[in-house]
Amino acid sequence: MKNHTFLVTGGTTGIGLATAQLLQADGARVIVTGRNPATLAAARTALGASAVVLASDSASLADAKALGAEVKTHTARLDGAFLNAGLVQFGPVEAMTPQHFDDLFNTNVRGVFFQLQSLLPVLANPSAVVLNASVVADLGLATLSLYSATKAALVSLGQTLAVELAPRGLRLNTVSPGPITTPAVDKLGFTAEAQKGFEDHMAAQTLVKRFGTPLEVARLVRFLLSADSRFIVGANLTVDGGFRLS
Repeated sequence: MKNHTFLVTGGTTGIGLATAQLLQADGARVIVTGRNPATLAAARTALGASAVVLASDSASLADAKALGAEVKTHTARLDGAFLNAGLVQFGPVEAMTPQHFDDLFNTNVRGVFFQLQSLLPVLANPSAVVLNASVVADLGLATLSLYSATKAALVSLGQTLAVELAPRGLRLNTVSPGPITTPAVDKLGFTAEAQKGFEDHMAAQTLVKRFGTPLEVARLVRFLLSADSRFIVGANLTVDGGFRLS
């Protein structure tokens, strides 16, 4: 990864930060984005002076469309990108509002699509892009209708855009994590008791009886961004501890 530069959206916490740190450890330069001032500041400390940490909100169409130009002020080319930023919201269908719909689709689908569009001029030939979807994209889980729909859209985009962008030398794949211990789990609005019940239930549904770690997803992303995976194109790889099989 030496002399390579990678972008990680949502790279200030969780899976994104773990991926950025892993790429750094392999000698790469990283550019990460986030929208929370506190986590942006923490990421600058965690990643050090060699990293570029940008304030960019995936839910904002203006930010998504401007990302490529902003990245270009820091590097002449990207060797790859992990489009990881996303939003999680649970709730029964009766409780979902147009605002929930817009928040989820704007962040998880529209933002990713227009971020990638804006990055095309700066992505090298060859380069690799990884989208972060979810194992729930093809599972029927109650209270996850909108979130699951956004992730199914990403899986579909991963396939169609892989075909469309391959002639440009861009190799696109998707990862679909299962239950992973990330800060997103703490933002679901559960009481402490309800959250523990949720986590215990989800862990029990995996074959390994635990949540995965951000690093375990990051290792798969690093592989997909590297030349070691150069014959893998348009794939959707799950990293879920067997959750989908239980």
